[in-house]
Amino acid sequence: MSSPPSAAYSPTVRRKRLSRELIALREKSGLTPAQVAAHFDRDRNWINRIENGTRKRPHIAEIASLLDLYGVTEESAPEQRAAVLELTRQARQRGWWDRYGDVLDTEGYVGLEVEASLISTYQPQVLPGLLQTADYTAESARAAINPSAEVDRVIHTRAERQKILTRGDPPRVWAVIDEAVLARGASESVMRAQIARLIELSELPNVTIQILPFSAGMHAGMHGPFVLLEFPEDTPVVFLESRRNSIYLEDPGIVDEYRTILGHIQTSALTAVESANHLKRLI
Repeated sequence: MSSPPSAAYSPTVRRKRLSRELIALREKSGLTPAQVAAHFDRDRNWINRIENGTRKRPHIAEIASLLDLYGVTEESAPEQRAAVLELTRQARQRGWWDRYGDVLDTEGYVGLEVEASLISTYQPQVLPGLLQTADYTAESARAAINPSAEVDRVIHTRAERQKILTRGDPPRVWAVIDEAVLARGASESVMRAQIARLIELSELPNVTIQILPFSAGMHAGMHGPFVLLEFPEDTPVVFLESRRNSIYLEDPGIVDEYRTILGHIQTSALTAVESANHLKRLI
């Protein structure tokens, strides 16, 4: 349960991991959620919220009491107990994104993205946020009918997110971008700068950019955009986004299905070298 070296950890991911640890300990002790709730004279929803991670700031005293019940004590398993309590402290922290609830899914995607080791995405309509210039972000935010007062906050949060690309231990980012994104684009000057930025980013050792050309015809990604997030110590997550709702898929079978779809899309796209050359011709 150790943190990735020199990585800024995500409370969102820590809550996810804490939930998994507590469920495993409860099951090992042979107790059901109902029995645990009854032991503490609490409502069943109390333990459910702790175990599914919806308790945003789990109380250390409560987790310590659960560990006592599960037999993870100072005498029997001091190191394991200390690790779980430290995980609880980390889960209680607030990420930088918490200040931007009006323009971000604060407890969802960004909280996962910051600790992912591999971020793979297919985007048929708009460039991935991690690859956008500020001007492109502004035009896309206005096109999405965001209030003018929020556009600057959207730009700021995108810039904050993009810091992970060049931090000391950056994630690997693999983006497949439909040619339609470049054809539709923003204004000419904005797109020229944006394409130059894509070329610059494609030269980073941790960033792979592929263009899916019109000539590919029908392909495996016709159903729409998605992001596959993978972690050093946690289960992968598929993220699907709409204007008002976000869906997070963790079922292993569904994740494997999206991984297969992603592989087919990557095969249909231009190679990274071909894509870079294509972008250079556009600019």
